[in-house]
Amino acid sequence: MSDIVNYVFNFFFLVYALALYFSYIFIGILSAFELRFYENKNRYFNYKSILGYKKLPTISIIAPAYNEEKTIVQNIRSLLSLYYPEVEVIIVNDGSKDNTLQTIIEHYELNKVEMAVENKVKSARIRGIYKSFNSAYSNLIVLDKENGGKADALNAGINVSRSDLFLTIDVDCIIEQDAILRMVKPFLEEEGGRKVIASGGVVRIANSCEIKDGIILKVNYPKNIWAKFQVLEYFRAFTLGRMAWSKANGLLIISGAFGLFDRDIVVSAGGYDASSVGEDLELVVRMRRYMHENKINKYKVAFIPDPLCWTEVPSTFKILFRQRNRWTRGAIDTIRKHRKMFLNPKYGRIGMISFPYWVLFEWLAPILEFIGFIYFIIMVVLGRIDVEVFLIVILFVFSFSLAFSTFALFYESYIFKKYKGYKFIFQAIFVAMAEMIFYHPLNVLFSLSGNYDFFIKKNTKGWGVMTRTAFDSKSKKP
Repeated sequence: MSDIVNYVFNFFFLVYALALYFSYIFIGILSAFELRFYENKNRYFNYKSILGYKKLPTISIIAPAYNEEKTIVQNIRSLLSLYYPEVEVIIVNDGSKDNTLQTIIEHYELNKVEMAVENKVKSARIRGIYKSFNSAYSNLIVLDKENGGKADALNAGINVSRSDLFLTIDVDCIIEQDAILRMVKPFLEEEGGRKVIASGGVVRIANSCEIKDGIILKVNYPKNIWAKFQVLEYFRAFTLGRMAWSKANGLLIISGAFGLFDRDIVVSAGGYDASSVGEDLELVVRMRRYMHENKINKYKVAFIPDPLCWTEVPSTFKILFRQRNRWTRGAIDTIRKHRKMFLNPKYGRIGMISFPYWVLFEWLAPILEFIGFIYFIIMVVLGRIDVEVFLIVILFVFSFSLAFSTFALFYESYIFKKYKGYKFIFQAIFVAMAEMIFYHPLNVLFSLSGNYDFFIKKNTKGWGVMTRTAFDSKSKKP
């Protein structure tokens, strides 16, 4: 390999790595300031005082359900217990093959009713709408529809909803009781005259937590090693990453497990894209694109750093592989559909900063890392590696990764205090050290498999079976 080619490769990877690391440093600093500001601003705010506001936006909770008969009754009970005066709970039975629908009908005393449905966004056929004559469940609506996937089910819920806002959640998530009050607060404030079109909250991992009747009794650090790694990922992604992008008004994703949206804006933007396996990312990008193309530039996608939603994450390699493969395919699909936004000043900081960042450092980073690894192997074979320089670089990468994870861990422990005790701190730091050696290469593999499936196998829609295992066992705990 010629010296010129060697120089070009080294220069390119050096510049890319420096850009990536400086972006992480900037994100960390920006998140630290924003977290401090949020804590000082809301430390003494009584969220229940929102219940006394004269005019509050109405909210629909839309929860798709597929083959959830074992836990659906408890899950609905949890949703009905959330604090908010003007709220309806819409459960969408997305063509379940088990007894999910019948279980709901029997427990909540449902009857089939006639309701006008505005088909403003496309969805599969609704087979029936059910409500209860029991006043205790007067705000519960159950849709039975043909199977169409999560995005399609959400669209059906949007068509039935008549509320100002809608909250999307995974039906098997555990939601903090004051979560809606916290999520709606940005819509009430609309600081700087910017219209809030969506808000998202922090999602935390419920594996190994003690749960009863849809309430987290005790937060435990997961026992499963795969879940341990994901706890750190979620700390970095939510506590640091999304906090910073929200401050810069450049947030491109709200977790599909928990997000509050302006219904009119979503309908105007076309609703969820049922052809995408990354419907949460795709919708927020399309909403932002809609706002800019209609010259509504004073808007915001808000983010609430409080842990508001608890969900089970994959606890086996097989299920984790499927999830990350799908995330990668969803990101590629969104990038391709909205590629005209890339470095397009028409879309403001979204087109010039957020979207390019997602392309360069979220999608391409694993691919370039793999290419760099192959290049390194070739250099080793050719005897062109300076061992001393190589060891210094490895030490720097390892130290930086550990420092960034520790930074996220510090803010999670210092501000939110959901995980307690020194034992958790020591375990998490040890996992952070193991992550760079063991888990990070696997994440690169997951991403490469997603790229391969999308571009080579042309698998753009496959969801994969995401079997959950932990909630059943936890629900038995006292």
